[in-house]
Amino acid sequence: MDLQQMRYVVAVAETASFTRAAERCHVVQSALSHQVARLEKELGARLFERTSRRVRLTTAGEAFLPAARRALEAAERARTDVAAAIGEIRGGLTVGSIPAVAAVDLPAVLRDYRLRHPQVRISLRAGSSEQLVERVREGQLDAALLGVQPGFLPQGIHDRELAHTRHVAVVAPDHPLAGGGEVDIRRLAEETFVDFADGSAARAQSDQAFAAAGLRREVAFEVSGVELMAPMVRHGLGIALLPATFAAELHGLVTVEVIDGPVRVERLVWSRFPPSPAASAFLTLLGVAEAKPSPKAAPGPPAASR
Repeated sequence: MDLQQMRYVVAVAETASFTRAAERCHVVQSALSHQVARLEKELGARLFERTSRRVRLTTAGEAFLPAARRALEAAERARTDVAAAIGEIRGGLTVGSIPAVAAVDLPAVLRDYRLRHPQVRISLRAGSSEQLVERVREGQLDAALLGVQPGFLPQGIHDRELAHTRHVAVVAPDHPLAGGGEVDIRRLAEETFVDFADGSAARAQSDQAFAAAGLRREVAFEVSGVELMAPMVRHGLGIALLPATFAAELHGLVTVEVIDGPVRVERLVWSRFPPSPAASAFLTLLGVAEAKPSPKAAPGPPAASR
């Protein structure tokens, strides 16, 4: 049994195809199939059920796959740790972020990181704050940038508060509020809103602000991201509440200060398990000086970067 055979098994499992797995691994299909067959013979069990239409894991394959992934991740971690010991940062870095981040200029940070560590593969994943917290907790992300309501404390991971941002009302240029000055939340309760999904962290700040004032509002449209929200507001379907620093970058819309509006807290979160050298370098760049990899620390679940 060797690492290459494990790579082939993982590739077949993830693509559900020997042909696509061979393309991913840059080998001819016959060579990949031969190595998988050799491994199955050594294990004494078939790992895949093969038909003319599909390829899927057997019960033995499902048992083998997680261990194969851990072995490959451990091997990659060993290589990156050795590289770090001689002053080189290699491997991968996977960062998650909500779509609208104000406290950190993420593209600029990634540019600086890339200049310092050109051998690191960088992946950026978008998602809601709830999704990102879970992915960090499960080791799918090295770190993530969130936007949550005050008092939000994620469990099972490290976190640091980055900034408080007040929300502003975002309206179309011909909306009655566009020509005025400040507005209070009681006046906004008369409007129809375009907002994020009910129960999401992106929506929670606004809902809590209206509830605290004893007010109800109408959310006529729920969207998954700002890229849908902005044109809907521009066409007069409703108004929105968004962080001031982000809303200012939306073209063709008007922002109005809200006297007693919602507040969003931006947080950086990362795994409680020892970070990889690549993840440690990223956290250090963001000012998390204590995020140092420890070769003596108890191993945890591997991060997504490996």
